[in-house]
Amino acid sequence: MLVAITGATGVDLAVKFLKTLREKKIEIELIISKIAEKIIDIETDYKISDIRKIADKNYDVDNLLSPPASGSYKIESMVIIPCSMKTLSAIANGYANNLISRAADVMIKEKRKLILVVRETPFSAIHLENMLKLARLGVIICPPIPSYYIKPKSVEELIEYTIGRILDHIGIESNIKRWGTI
Repeated sequence: MLVAITGATGVDLAVKFLKTLREKKIEIELIISKIAEKIIDIETDYKISDIRKIADKNYDVDNLLSPPASGSYKIESMVIIPCSMKTLSAIANGYANNLISRAADVMIKEKRKLILVVRETPFSAIHLENMLKLARLGVIICPPIPSYYIKPKSVEELIEYTIGRILDHIGIESNIKRWGTI
């Protein structure tokens, strides 16, 4: 599993996702953008080094010679969490200017699972057009929109639900509250 963290708000989603993958013994490869490093410092008490330790492999966002930049390197799924609109735009328009957008480009061309946990509100027409373009290519657009039927009592419950829905899309079991069981 390749996970990328970009410079959008919502880093707690990424950390919870990484910890959940680790609990499930999924091999994790990680890329963190330069802006994401700053957002992590602003939004959380985590150290970058602590987040990197969760992963099995870490890649420099500027190293386009890293394995995920090649279609011959086998990665089943990639999740960009959170995904900034800058990264969404780069992917939608084939602008592979760093390892995150290049790896996403590889996932699309190789017809592998790519999930973008986009973070912005409201969406502009440009954002929506870029999301539609990618959705038509099979990319899963998964904004962390709360499901109120679970009657969340904390932000943590909303984060856990979002992580569960992402896991659903990559075929990993989760125990989230589901419609019809509440």
